[in-house]
Amino acid sequence: MSKLATSPALPIAHVASRDAQLAVPPDRVFETLSRVEEFPKWRSDVKSVEVLARTPRLQWREHGDNGPLTFEMQRSDPPRQLVTRITDTGLPFGGSWTFLLQPSGGGTKVTLTENGEVYNPLFRFMSRFVFGHTATIDRYLADLQKQLR
Repeated sequence: MSKLATSPALPIAHVASRDAQLAVPPDRVFETLSRVEEFPKWRSDVKSVEVLARTPRLQWREHGDNGPLTFEMQRSDPPRQLVTRITDTGLPFGGSWTFLLQPSGGGTKVTLTENGEVYNPLFRFMSRFVFGHTATIDRYLADLQKQLR
């Protein structure tokens, strides 16, 4: 029997968080995070974006490295906080991202927290031990830092 089969079950839900320091004010960071139609210009994993609705909440579909993913802006509190959630059902994963923006040293400290769910046990193992729960967050923040230099 494999170690995966004999090990305790990994939880479906996880929380992962990372910080980044940006040399621009929070309102500029917030604007960049809010303009979803601009994502293909600076996010290395997004090829195109379709805005599906602007009211009652912003909804969009990203096409890129992870295939098509549909999102909704759950909360928007300029220039302090954004919360986005994957709205697709039937995927092997889901969850939300919370962006907290705080003035810091003449720029902005961005804290990105993922409240994720990985439904497939094999994908949970891969997410936890192969890719790491922060791989997508790290890539996103690296792209954001390049955009806002």
